Parts: sequence; C-alpha cells; structure tokens
Amino acid sequence: MDIMVIGDLKGKKITVMGLGLHGGGIGVVRFLSEAGAKVTVTDVKSKEELEPSLEKIRDLKDINYVLGQHRPEDFTNTNMVVKNPAAQWADKYIKLALDNGVPVEMDSSLFFKFCKNKIIGVTGSKGKTTTASLIADVLEKSGHHVVRAGISQASVLDKIKDCKEDSVVVFELSSWRLSALGRSKLSPHIAVITNIYPDHLNYYKTMEEYANDKKHIFLYQAREDTCVINAGNEIIRGFEGEIKSKVVKFSENKISDGVSVFQEDGAIYFNDGVDEKKIIDVQDIRLRGKHNSENIMAAIGAVRMAGAKFEAIREAVLAFKGVAHRLEIIRELDGVKYVNDSAATMPEAAISGLASFSEPVVLIAGGSDKNLNMDEFAEVLAKRTKSIIFLKGAATDKIISAMKKIGQNFIEREFAITDSMERAVELARLESKEGDVILLSPGAASFGLFQNEFDRGDKFKETVKNLK
Repeated sequence: MDIMVIGDLKGKKITVMGLGLHGGGIGVVRFLSEAGAKVTVTDVKSKEELEPSLEKIRDLKDINYVLGQHRPEDFTNTNMVVKNPAAQWADKYIKLALDNGVPVEMDSSLFFKFCKNKIIGVTGSKGKTTTASLIADVLEKSGHHVVRAGISQASVLDKIKDCKEDSVVVFELSSWRLSALGRSKLSPHIAVITNIYPDHLNYYKTMEEYANDKKHIFLYQAREDTCVINAGNEIIRGFEGEIKSKVVKFSENKISDGVSVFQEDGAIYFNDGVDEKKIIDVQDIRLRGKHNSENIMAAIGAVRMAGAKFEAIREAVLAFKGVAHRLEIIRELDGVKYVNDSAATMPEAAISGLASFSEPVVLIAGGSDKNLNMDEFAEVLAKRTKSIIFLKGAATDKIISAMKKIGQNFIEREFAITDSMERAVELARLESKEGDVILLSPGAASFGLFQNEFDRGDKFKETVKNLK
C-alpha cells in the first residue's frame, strides 16, 4: 500500500468520474478541491440532470466540468482518476486509465490511505447501516470520539478532517467500496460481516464475484485485528479458512467455544472464551425482527473487541430506535400503522421485514430488477400479505410471474400496479382497516421511478404525513 498524506494532492490533476446525484461525488470533489488538486469532473449525465449536485459545489473555484460525455484524454492526461462506486472496473475509460499507468481510486481507498485512526468496517447484503449506526452509538456512550463514514448516505472523504488523534472511525462498506480496498490491499482493524445473500447481480456477473469483493473486508487484516462473522450464514461460514485475524462469531443459537455473541432463553450473551455475560433481554429491544437481533449481536461483538463496557452497550442498545428507511414507523392513522422499509432492496430483506409483523400487512412492493430470483419472495407474499400494491418495474413483472406459478387463485388475479407513490399509498389505504400495517418493503431496486431507495422512502413518508 502507498502511504499518502493529503498534501500529496496539491497541484495534482485529478479526474472525478461520476458526480452523480447521491452526494458521494460532491464529497469527493469538495475534498480534492480543498486539498489543492486541479479537478476535472466528468459525467455522462447532462448539466440539467446534475443540477441538484452542481448547486452544492457552486462555491468551488477552478473546477473543470466535462458533462454529457467522457473524453479519453481526461483518463490518460491526469495524475489520478477517482471513480464513482457505480462505474465498473471493466469500464473502457477505467481500463484506459489503468493501461496508461494512471492510478484509479475510490473515496474508500483514499480514506483508508489518508486516515491514521482505528477503523471499524461493516459490510453485508443487509443490516450494514443499522449495525454501523449502533456500533457508533455504543462507542460514543463509552466516551470515544466517533467519526461516521459512509453510513447510509453520509459522505466519506470530508470526514477525514473530523478525525482527532484518538477518534474511532465507523465505516459502512458496500461491495463496491470494498473492491477498491482490495486493489490497494487494505482492510479495517475490526471487520464486521452481517450476512451475504444474492444481490447486485445486475452489476456482478456471478454470486462468487460479489462475495469475493465482500472478502476484502478481512483479507488484508493483521493477526491482531478482529473479524466479526455471522455463524448462521452459509456463505460467510465458507470464508472462515481465509480469515487470519481473531474471529468473533454471532448466532441466534448458543456458541460454546471461542469468543462469541449468541442468544439463549430470550436473552443475548457475550462469551469472551472463558465466561458468559448476559447483555440484554431480547424483549427489551425496541427494534422488531430476527434480522435486527442479528444486527445487534454483530454490533456487540465489534464494540466489545473495541473495548466498550457492558453497561454502555446495554444503555445504547436499549436507547436505539433504528435508522431511517428500515422498518421506520411513520404514523398511525385510523388504527393503521404506516411503516417505511424502503431500504429493503432485495427479496431477503423484504421477507425479514414482513416476518417482523404479526398484524395483517398491506404491502407496497416491487420496482426495478437487480437480476435477483423472486420465487421465494413470491411464496412469502402469497402466504403473509393481506393485499399487495406493486410499484411498476421489471422486478414487479418477475414477482407477479412467480406468483402466477404458485397457484390457480393468482392466475386470474388483476394485480394493482402503479408508477406513483401517492397512488400506491392511496390504494393501500383502501385495502386496509383498523389493526392492519401498511408496509413499504419493496424487495427490489428503485431506479426508474425514484432517484434511489432513500428518495423512494422519503416520498412514502411525505405522502403518509400528508394523509388526512
């Protein structure tokens, strides 16, 4: 790994590939500009499409914009390219840069190269944001100065200036951000893997490729580092032989050997390898669902290894209400609860969301496709929902097709499909009665109708809050 200091960027020509609309590109451009780099921003989107992002960096001087296209010279006649997570390493412009000896980085790899602090990295197909947020809360209650990087929509590079000498960084790491760490042979000091399920198969050719990017969270750890893993996840169990650092396992079943966090008799325990200590009764936790118990156990494993005291852990878990867009209760109206679980962008996440309720559920689901299998989701929908309102998209077509294979009662049925959140909520309200839950848990991606899953969740919240 190249050791870098921020001063190395001064006067360097740097191309930022993909300003985007989600905030990450804005953070990169601002950081590089303030470090004294000569920045070129290139994006295939037009100036008009990027206006919300451009507005936020209007105060920066001497930025060169190449919009509506990419030019080869911006990838060869430059000292560095910083790529947007959505741009693939196989992209012809990225390959052009690499073939010409131009280093290609992402915000994650630059952060790791510049940051001297202890980093706790959290990855997984679902549960990353909840787990990372809880880890940060516990450490703050323990008296640590915590810097949150990449959690939910939080930016990354501009957080470096917030790091004090004794700060602990909690970093949410997607498979994309991990791909850049892998190229620089970097892993966090404490790694947490919540779970791995098929996801992003519109980006990755195979499940193996996706899992291989996830592995970068532990592959370059030192022996004294820690890796917290889900003992109940088959794919993660297959990683064990490759982990060189200290392993902490978590499970909904008792684990007797080694350092672990587990559930037994309705409570969560921490086992330091010698003694077991009860942390909290599951019934006292505010968050619904088995998946959230797993997220909490993952967080406990990480914070104990970071030195947090049991009392601080218990306090933070008791106070933790969860995070936006994840089983977030918006309001109760006419005896009906409205719940936003828009971050459920894959079938397994939506299945977990549904399993969190014993009440009858009117579900708002579907959207665009990430090339995921919808068969199990369709079966769960058939059994567990009172009614379903679908958001238009290729994943919706797939789910309906799978439901029609299940049984005769779905073959003739007309499913409600809409391209508007206002209409989806209106239809769901007509289907509900007192004691029901109206749940937005799509099990699919959001592009097409919305900017991203957060925009989708915000539109749902806004619509629900405006109901009379």
